[in-house]
Amino acid sequence: MVPFAAVRGSAANSEVRVGLLGSGGRGSRLSSRLVKVPGARLVALCDLFEEQIEKAKQRIPIENPKTYLDYNEMLASDEIDAVIIATPVFLHAEHLEAAVRAGKHVYVEKPAGVDVAACKRVMKASDSAKPGLNVTFGFQQRYGWTYKQARKVIDSGGLGKIHQAEAHFLKGTVSGNEPLRERPVTLHDKVREWKWWRDLYGDIVVETYCHSIDVLNWSLGDRHPIKAVAGGGRTIKKAGDMGDHISVVFEYPDNIRATLVGSHIMPLFYREVHERVWGSESMVETARGYWKHYRDRGDVLHQDAPRHIDLDSMEAFVKRILQGKTENVGIRGAESTLTAIMGRMAMDTGRTVTWDEMMRSG
Repeated sequence: MVPFAAVRGSAANSEVRVGLLGSGGRGSRLSSRLVKVPGARLVALCDLFEEQIEKAKQRIPIENPKTYLDYNEMLASDEIDAVIIATPVFLHAEHLEAAVRAGKHVYVEKPAGVDVAACKRVMKASDSAKPGLNVTFGFQQRYGWTYKQARKVIDSGGLGKIHQAEAHFLKGTVSGNEPLRERPVTLHDKVREWKWWRDLYGDIVVETYCHSIDVLNWSLGDRHPIKAVAGGGRTIKKAGDMGDHISVVFEYPDNIRATLVGSHIMPLFYREVHERVWGSESMVETARGYWKHYRDRGDVLHQDAPRHIDLDSMEAFVKRILQGKTENVGIRGAESTLTAIMGRMAMDTGRTVTWDEMMRSG
């Protein structure tokens, strides 16, 4: 039986009515892509802060949306078929649970949570979703054209036997001169200050580099690694309590290793974000804006992305709902987050951490 929420958003009326939970910068950018997708209509904005809702109205091409300060009120509305969750990481599990209970299709930003316990909540909530309900994570690379082209090569065996992979997530965002901050106590203060504190953000490897980690898991058989060893910490960052760089080596089944190198302390103008997978015959390099297939010495296929990857992910989400198709990737999204948490644990302990040890910790 198809849930009523899926019927409302079916091709019968050719429209998916969407509410935005978390009207800050990321939520506004995603919603600005969403409104360009045929069959999608953004009808509601929700945030703890009225000023954020007002800013979102200016950023997003939207007329007369309903507005909410209480997300439960928005989720209770029969005029909403789906919800985009773009709230701080420490609230993802709570908000996904509520959306699933309300019978809404869910697009939740990565990562699943800040710790193992939150990820397990996400997995349980996803398992409880009614048949026909979409639970999609904001790992946009999964839907991007460039990544799909590279995946075709991998799936066809075009790399030969896969030997190794790596991901770089290097960018300059920290000067070391940022003003110190008091640890937030109230919910409102935590929402305003979440990007500075590990228990709210998850640290950079969990919140940010999880994108690259999801690509590694996807490229290496859509599976998680069995152990990790890492180093990292704080070199110049003084505000908050998070690290500013990390290097992790993940070991996957079949004796395959993948390396993640991430840093926020590059020169402020610098950015290098890509992934590479090597096989016995060839190699692919992926990024949001391009992909490359190194087929032989001097033989490199290079293609640029035709459009922004966020639009790819929003369009795929809406199309699934309109066509009555289901994608529930709550488990997969949580596993990519847990992979990042395992890397964080390895960095913290200074020793090898296994997947089973990490899972027991929560």
